[in-house]
This record gives sequence, structure tokens and C-alpha cells, in this order.
Amino acid sequence: MNATTNPTNACTVPSVSITTARTGASSKANVLGMRAMQERAYAKRGEQYLLIKSPPASGKSRALMFIALDKLNNQGLRQAIIVVPERSIGGSFADEPLSQYGFYWDWQVAPQWNLCNAPGVDEPRAAKSKVDAVRKFLASPDQTLVCTHATFRFAVEEMGIEAFDNRLIAIDEFHHVSSNPDNKLGGQLGAFIARDKVHLVAMTGSYFRGDSEAVLAPADEARFETITYTYYEQLNGYSWLKSLDIGYFFYTGRYVDAVAKVLDPALKTIVHIPNVNSRESLQDKEREVNEIMQALGEWKGIDPATGFHQIQTKDGRTLKVADLVDDSDPARRSRVLAALKDPAQKSNRDHVDVIIALGMAKEGFDWIWCEHALTIGYRSSLTEIVQIIGRATRDAEGKERARFTNLIAEPAAEQAAVAEAVNDLLKAISASLLMEQVLAPRYEFTPKDMGPKEGFYYGPDGYQPGRTNVGVNDGTGQYHVEINGLATPGTPEATRICKEDLNEVVTSFLQDKMVLERGLFDQENTLPEELTQLHMGKIVRERYPELNEADQEAIRQHAIAAMNITQQAKLALAQADANGGGTEQGSTALLDGVRKFVNVRDLDIDLIDRINPFDAAYAVLAKAMDEKSLRQVQASIAAKKVSIPEDEARELAKRALLFKNERGRLPDIHSADAWEKRMAEGVAALARYRAQAKAAQAQGESSNG
Repeated sequence: MNATTNPTNACTVPSVSITTARTGASSKANVLGMRAMQERAYAKRGEQYLLIKSPPASGKSRALMFIALDKLNNQGLRQAIIVVPERSIGGSFADEPLSQYGFYWDWQVAPQWNLCNAPGVDEPRAAKSKVDAVRKFLASPDQTLVCTHATFRFAVEEMGIEAFDNRLIAIDEFHHVSSNPDNKLGGQLGAFIARDKVHLVAMTGSYFRGDSEAVLAPADEARFETITYTYYEQLNGYSWLKSLDIGYFFYTGRYVDAVAKVLDPALKTIVHIPNVNSRESLQDKEREVNEIMQALGEWKGIDPATGFHQIQTKDGRTLKVADLVDDSDPARRSRVLAALKDPAQKSNRDHVDVIIALGMAKEGFDWIWCEHALTIGYRSSLTEIVQIIGRATRDAEGKERARFTNLIAEPAAEQAAVAEAVNDLLKAISASLLMEQVLAPRYEFTPKDMGPKEGFYYGPDGYQPGRTNVGVNDGTGQYHVEINGLATPGTPEATRICKEDLNEVVTSFLQDKMVLERGLFDQENTLPEELTQLHMGKIVRERYPELNEADQEAIRQHAIAAMNITQQAKLALAQADANGGGTEQGSTALLDGVRKFVNVRDLDIDLIDRINPFDAAYAVLAKAMDEKSLRQVQASIAAKKVSIPEDEARELAKRALLFKNERGRLPDIHSADAWEKRMAEGVAALARYRAQAKAAQAQGESSNG
């Protein structure tokens, strides 16, 4: 990762940039026809509950086919039901002649059992025929059925969970599920797990949800065996794509006037225009599409066969533009969709050049040639952003670069609704920071001097006892980093969280609006420890209330280390680039940044806790935003400063007690050390809250007396 200038688009500020090694490993098949991720998932095929976390384009659909066929043929299950969020994704589970590539059986779904192809929308009245089809399937000797989440929900409501005993239920795009009682599919899955008579395979490219709800209840999640295949492994193992840039560009005025600055006609692009109810929208989606096309060149008509617009650029090329926004002519819209899905054109790079969409062309949309995903306005769901970025990260012959640009309205100094603009800005930055964490290799942290780990390379001099070591495993894309004073998890569940779920913890941290506001725009009045210890600590406690305090603290330390080391590595690389010493070593770039940071001095957890996790993001913002606007945003955030809340005071008092145990004295409110002073203020605030509560109780008792 680095902060290099986008070579074809100087207006975009890349906040994330990853360069890959292009090993080809993620696309190589074994003797059974399985790619790396599929082989990893298949090795766990005997588990009753499987959770596959793997990025878009990594082959989750086919992995499920391999696992399902083994369960049907070797594990005694009667049938497999594949459940997808929307009908368009059902095509991912069409017939596949897997035996041609070395597997034991072929994947086949009889036409009447692919309910995603059946007419009619998925709502209760219209879906009755589909529910009847599910009932007939359950009574039939056939083995595979594909339906939508909605159809499956209605079928379970009507027939009960017992009707599905001894079957495999596979949930694609699992992040649509939630443990919230109002989420019906989540409740049904909880009932299936409690009955324990089915096998479940859950698959997702982004396990976190955009609304910060938990996907599964902790007790249910503990039943699942997790297979994780990271974005880093996926991209690093490609044959063609060697770099991915993710950044944002601020604009003032109308977004259609700014599009020309970031929309490069030479790049295969998907443009997602803003929702009609959003602040960025011009309230006329057809006009917005027309103006975007005008920015590309001169309109020359519509291809009658495909329905694509033909636009002649200034250099004489004719672009083919697919408009998925205009729904005024259903016949033409269907023609455009059919042309985009035409399997005969899948490998034709010149079939289409630009796709303009509103609610479509996101999750499950497969256009391997896409080089640029351009999104106008923030997206409220981080999951949606990950899915949109996934449209551009397919590997395709000759495609070496990909990028995602978020076009964001800059909070204008004279703008009355500056709070709304700041909200949008924070969400866009949150998504960018999350993608940095998703794209980074996975960390494996241990305390100092625990010894080398097998499979890790520690540099030409090897592992050095007494020093802070950093090792890399090229095969798994993991970094082993030693941290002095690091707390280690004491239970299997806490160990699993530290290995598998740190991104989910960081996601919760990044979705906390107050954390982002203080960390980015009120750094003068916000101590890093308030973010790293208090707020991250609170998030871990709320997320894992069943764990003891020692395990919660270990998870907190691991999560903040994962975030801060990535951010500091990025800053180190940016500094090296600014000094003319940028690396050209492909996938070693982030490792170089980690080593630069570690080598400043021995890495210890106290040092990590004293770093504001948003330093690197602020450095990018300061370059990208107008200084006057930046100052206004900072002023609006600082004006909201409040006294220490009671829960924060309680946590500060706990930290003060730890301080006393280590130093033999309580923190001094007059200390020159800002964090010691803050802990002392917390102790005093908690004493006030307790005195107030005691006084209120005494007053209540005297009133009753």
C-alpha cells in the first residue's frame, strides 16, 4: 500500500493502493478442478456447519457445488437447497460439468427446480407457486434446488423447519442475515441450528453488515467451522491484475460537472449514480445519465441488437454504453440486460465500455473487464461498497490495473447543512479505512521473544532473539509481528477471534460515528488512548460480553494493533515515496512499511495505544480537501465536545486502577502526561456520578418516608 498519484487520473486521491505479486496461485486448479480457495473449503466438507468468508470472484459458488455433491453422495444427505439474495445471482449455480475438470460428479439443477428463473416476484402472494414448488421438490427424488432468500423464508414459514431435516441448506451472500429478532431468515437459521437436523453452509464476501448488526448470535456462530480466504490472497494470486487503487475525489456544485474529471473513457467503467433521495442527486435520473454520456462524447444512436448507446469520443472511438437506470421502456431494458448477460460475449473485452447503473450491477454482477468502479455519493452500507469494489477486482487477460473512486460532495463553508455533509464524509472515509484493513494481509501477533513461527520468513538474518521480529508467509499472506507486552487470549474462542475476526472488530470501531469524528477532526482535544483503549475496549465488551475481562483486553489489543500497524506502515511508505524512496517490490510494499515502522524502536503495546488510528487518513484528507472546508468541519466537531459520560468515566477509573497496580499510585490530575491526567479526570467524574446517584437515592428515600 502507498499513496502514489493515480497515473491516469490526478484528481482522485488514492487512500489505498495495493500492488500484487501475480503468482497465479488463486486461479490454478488441482487434479479435481479446484482453485486454492475451493480446495481449502473442500477440505472441511465433513463439517455440519461451515462459514466460508471469501472475496468476490474467488469461486464460492463452485466451492459450494463441490461440498454439496460430496454431502449428497458420501455423507447421506437427501437434498441440497441453495438460497441466494436475488434472482439474478441464481445463474451462478447453473449446471457445471465438473467431471470434465477431474471431479467425481457433475453439478445439475433441473430447470423446474431453479426457482430464480421462474416468473413472478418474490412477495408472499405471488411467491405461493414457488413455495408449492419447494414443497414438491422436498417430496421428489431430485437432489438440488435454487431459490431466493425470500422464497426460502416463505417456504419455512409455511412448512416449518422439520420439513427440511437431513438436507443441506446453503445461504449465499450470508451478510444479508442478521441475529436481530426482526430478521426472519436469521431467526429461522437460529431455529435450524437449535433443531440440529440439517447441514448449513454460509458464504459471504463481506461478513460484516452495513448496519453493524451481528450476523449470528455468538452461541450459534461458535457452531460454525470458518474457512477464510482473504482479499490479499485472492489478488496476490491473480495472473493479470497487479494493482488496485481505492480513493475519493471531492467536488462542489453538481456532481455531473465533476464526473468528467474522474471518468476516463479509456477505462472499462461501472458508474453508480446516487439514489434519487440522496443529497447528491439532481432529482432527475434520466437527465443525470444523459449528462454523464455527454461528458464521454457525442451521442450517435442506439444499437438495435443490444440496446447500448453509441458515444463517439473526441479521439474518434465509439463507446458502447449500457444504461441500466432508464426503466421507462421495459422491452429495451430487458434487451440491455440480456446483452450484458450474453454468455457468448463474456470473454469479449469490446462488448461494452461503460455501464451506468443505480441499484443494479453490484452484488453478484460479473463483468470481468471492469477496470474502474465509480460511485457518486456515500453508501450507507460498507457491505455495499465492498461488493461494488468487487466488480472491478476480477482477473482478466491484459487487465493490470483496477480502481474504485468515490465521488463525494465536499462540505462547503457556506453550506447550512454541514452536519449532513460531514456524516457523508465520515461514512466514505470509514469505508476507505475498512478496505485498507480488508486488503491488508492477516496479522498473527505474539509477545516478544516467543520464537519463530513455522513457514514465516524473517529476512536474510532470520529470527533475532531479543529484537522485535516481523515475518511473512507468502503462501498464506500472513504477517507474524512481535509486540512487547501484548496480552494473549486465554480461551479457544478468544484465540479464534484474534485469528479470524479482527476485521469484524475493526469494522465496528470504524462504524462508530463519534470515534471517527474525534479521531479525524478533533485531534487537538482527543487523546489517542481515548480511542484505542476506551472506545475500542467498549466495542469489544459489547461485542463479546460472554468473554472474561482478560480475553476482552487481549482482543482489544490485537484489533488496535492490526489497525494501527497497517496505518503506520502506510504513513511510512508515503514518507518514503515523498522522499523519492518508494518501493517497487510488489507485494512486499506493506511489509516494507511495517518494518520501517517497527524499526523506529521496539514495538510495544503501550506505543501502539498512543497512536491515533486516523493519522494516516487525516494526512490524505488534508491533501484532498479545501483548507477552508476542512477547518469548518473541525470547528463543527470540536463544538460538540461534551463532559465525560458515565460509562467512559467508569472505564477510565478501571484504567486508573491498572495504573495504580503498575505504579503504586493513582493518576495525578495535574500530571504533564495527558493520558494520566485524563484517567484522573475519569476517576473524579465517576466520583461525581456516584455522589449524584447517592444523593438522588437519599432524596427518594426521604420523600417516601
